[in-house]
Amino acid sequence: QVQLVESGGGLVQAGDSLRLSCAASGRTFSYYPMGWFRQAPGKEREFVATISGLGGTTYYADSVKGRFTISRDNAKNTVYLQMNSLKPEDTAVYFCAARPGQYDLQTNEDEYNYWGQGTQVTVSS
Repeated sequence: QVQLVESGGGLVQAGDSLRLSCAASGRTFSYYPMGWFRQAPGKEREFVATISGLGGTTYYADSVKGRFTISRDNAKNTVYLQMNSLKPEDTAVYFCAARPGQYDLQTNEDEYNYWGQGTQVTVSS
């Protein structure tokens, strides 16, 4: 079993930065990929970024590439999403997700077994 708790969301202005955190507990954290997804009002949940178990490989959605950075600190059982140059269209609830027992990176939310409760990010224009 894996428990995930996100934090760091808030209300910011366009162009500002935020760093989201996702604290994991349960199964050995450093062995499995983690991902960030988001869901805007009235829209389906979409992939944002993913990172391999040891942090050496990352992959991003085109909409955030060059602005967002995913990272992890396995000693702290935490994955981060650094979000820079935020835009109003980045407004959404952000979720972290885990794929214990797997090694490949996935953008499909159905490939993730565990989810956090989400943290709201609101970007005003």
